[in-house]
Amino acid sequence: ERVGLTEQDLLEMFPGRDGLLTEVMRLRDELVARAFTGFSGTLSDLEALVSWNSTRAGLVQSFTVLAAKSLTDDHPGRDFFVSRYSALRAVLAGQARRELGDPGPAGLTAEQAGTLLVALMDGLQVQWLLDPDSVDMPELVRVFTQLLRTKLA
Repeated sequence: ERVGLTEQDLLEMFPGRDGLLTEVMRLRDELVARAFTGFSGTLSDLEALVSWNSTRAGLVQSFTVLAAKSLTDDHPGRDFFVSRYSALRAVLAGQARRELGDPGPAGLTAEQAGTLLVALMDGLQVQWLLDPDSVDMPELVRVFTQLLRTKLA
């Protein structure tokens, strides 16, 4: 409304509703990048990011639904999510290597740690969306990253 577009005008700019929502997710990532200008992917940064996400249920829900929908080959957001997950795994693997060593605790490789951290975040988001009073995402990520930092005998 503020820029004088109708819903129809807006949808003509994108390949359907999912294309529009995928662009919203890309813009969300830009917003996160601006909010976390010093974000380097440290495990502490990850904890802060999850806390930030836990105050934005609508964005988390949109992201989760679109990520699941992007599993079909023809979804307009597929390339975005494939690229995003690959980049996120790489950032978290690099940070795991710096913070935990490689191999890390219990022989965990940095790449495995990055993949597991992404899975942890996505899985917690789904559980939190379904039952927010029972799932404390920031606390669970904090506990898990603390576990990763603990050197096992």
